[in-house]
Amino acid sequence: MKTLHYKLVLLTCIGFIISPFNAFAGPPIIELEIKDHLFYPSIIEIPANKKIKLLIKNLDPTPEEFESYELNREKVIAGNRKAVIFIGPLAPGEYPFFGEFYPKTAQGKIVAIE
Repeated sequence: MKTLHYKLVLLTCIGFIISPFNAFAGPPIIELEIKDHLFYPSIIEIPANKKIKLLIKNLDPTPEEFESYELNREKVIAGNRKAVIFIGPLAPGEYPFFGEFYPKTAQGKIVAIE
């Protein structure tokens, strides 16, 4: 019985030590690539009502702009560079985005799912 009590106390202490580190983990990171003036993946599913960190890697030598009227975001990503955009929390639904420099090919959407 004493051994069980000590184990419970030890597990509780470990939980209190670890839980503050989870608070610093930050929002989930979703990677998006630009290659040949296209977004990969073109459809990104994320959990609704959660903040997301979107890491955009432009693998093309030319710049591209991530733009979305619905997300109220626009960011130019230089060729062969990375950029970070925070989005959300979003209500369930679809949020289209496009590349302003190549709008006919660089298109995608974020789908927030409950």
